[in-house]
Amino acid sequence: MKQPATIENIPADIAPYSPESRISLRRMRACHECDWVVVLPALRGGEHATCPRCGHILVRRHFRPAQRSMALAISALIALILAISFPFVSFEARGIGNNIELTQTATSMIGFHQPLVAIIVALTIIVLPAVYLCGVIWLQLGLLRGAPFPFSRGIARSLTHLNPWMMADVFIIAALVSLIKIAGMAQIVLGVSFWAFCAFAILLLMTTRSIDADWMWFSLAGEPQAPKGIRTAETAASQGLAGCSTCGLINEVDESGHGHCRRCGEPLHLRLPHSLQRTWALLAAAIVMYIPANVYPIMTTTLLGQSNPATIIGGVIELIEKGSWPIAAVILFASIIVPVGKILALIWLSLVVRRSNELGASTRTKLYRVTEFIGRWSMVDLFVVAILVALIRAGNLMSITPGPAALAFGAVVILTMLAAMTFDPRLIWDSPQTSIKKQSKETINE
Repeated sequence: MKQPATIENIPADIAPYSPESRISLRRMRACHECDWVVVLPALRGGEHATCPRCGHILVRRHFRPAQRSMALAISALIALILAISFPFVSFEARGIGNNIELTQTATSMIGFHQPLVAIIVALTIIVLPAVYLCGVIWLQLGLLRGAPFPFSRGIARSLTHLNPWMMADVFIIAALVSLIKIAGMAQIVLGVSFWAFCAFAILLLMTTRSIDADWMWFSLAGEPQAPKGIRTAETAASQGLAGCSTCGLINEVDESGHGHCRRCGEPLHLRLPHSLQRTWALLAAAIVMYIPANVYPIMTTTLLGQSNPATIIGGVIELIEKGSWPIAAVILFASIIVPVGKILALIWLSLVVRRSNELGASTRTKLYRVTEFIGRWSMVDLFVVAILVALIRAGNLMSITPGPAALAFGAVVILTMLAAMTFDPRLIWDSPQTSIKKQSKETINE
C-alpha cells in the first residue's frame, strides 16, 4: 500500500494550489467503472491517475485549472455569440438564393410541425453549451476570488450531467456533410457565423477537457476524511461503500445500499437500481423506434416540381450512385452502423454481465466505453436534415422538407444514449457467485 501523502513527502514541483499540497491525509477513490478502491498519488500539472484494475482515468490534473477553464469558457461563449449573430451559410441556384442564421436550423423545423426536433437541435448546439459555459465561468470566477458564489455546488454537479448532451462538434460534421451534398446543385457561401461556430466547437471541447473536477471539488468543499477501516485493492461495495460519480468522494451507504454524497449531495448506490431492467427497456424502445426511422422518409427533396422522398438507407444509396463515397460512408456509419452496433453491443453486455469474469471484464469494459462514446455521433443525420431544411427553401424549384423519420431517428439516438448511461459497468466486474447486497449488509453489521 502506498504511503500516505503528507506535506513532508510531496514532491517540490507539485503545484501549490493542488489538493496534495494542502492536506496531509490519504485521498482515496473508488473507480466508477470497476469499483476498485485506490489511493490517489500526488499529481503534477499535466499528469493523470488511472485505475490499476481497469485503466479508467480517475483524476486528470491541469496547470492553473481555474484560469485555464475560465479563459477557454469565455472565449467559447464569445464565439457562440458571434455564431448566432451573423449569417451562417447561403446558397444560390438558378438565380434564386437563400441565407440562414444558425438559430434557423432549429426554428425552421417548427414550421414543418416538428417542434420536438427543433427543441433537440436548439438544446444540443446552443442552449446547453451556453448554460455549461456560464456555469464554468461562475464556478471558476468564484474559486479565483477565494469565495465560491452561491449555488456553486449545484452548478458543479450539473456540469457532469450536461457534458454528454452538448453536440457542437457533431453539428460541424453535419454541416460539412450538408454542404458537400448540395455543392453540385448550388453555389455555397460560408458566412462569418460558420467559422465562428467552428471555433466555438473547438473551444467548447477544450473547455470540457480542461475541467479539473478533483481540484474543483476540493476547492469548493475540501476533502472529508475517508470512512474508517477502508481497505484498498478491494471493491468499495464489498466494504459497504460507494464512490460518488460526480465528485469522487467515497461514502458509506445505508443497509439498503443507498445514500447521498457528503460533499456534493449526489445520490449514491452500491449498484444503479434496476440497471439491467432499465437498459433492456430503453433498448426495446430504441428498437421499436428504429423501424419507422428507416421505413419512413427522413426528408423529401423537391427539384423542378418533382418530389423525391428518401429514407436513410435510400439516401446512402443515392450518394453512392452519384459518386459521393466519402459522404455516403459518413452517413452509413453514423446512421446505420453506429445505432445498430450500439444496440447489439448493449444487448450482448446485458446478456453476459451475469457470467462475467475478471479475465474478460477488461475487454467488455473497453467495449462499453466505445459504445458510450460513439452514440452521440448518430445525431449527424438529424442535424443534416435540420440544416438542409432551413437552407433549401425555394418552393417548387428546389426545396427540402423533413419527413416523419426525423423524429423517430432522434428518439433512437437519445434512447440508446440513455441505455448506455443506465447500464452500470461495475456489474461487469462483479463475481457471479457473490451477492454484493449481502456482502454490504454483513460489513455494515460488523
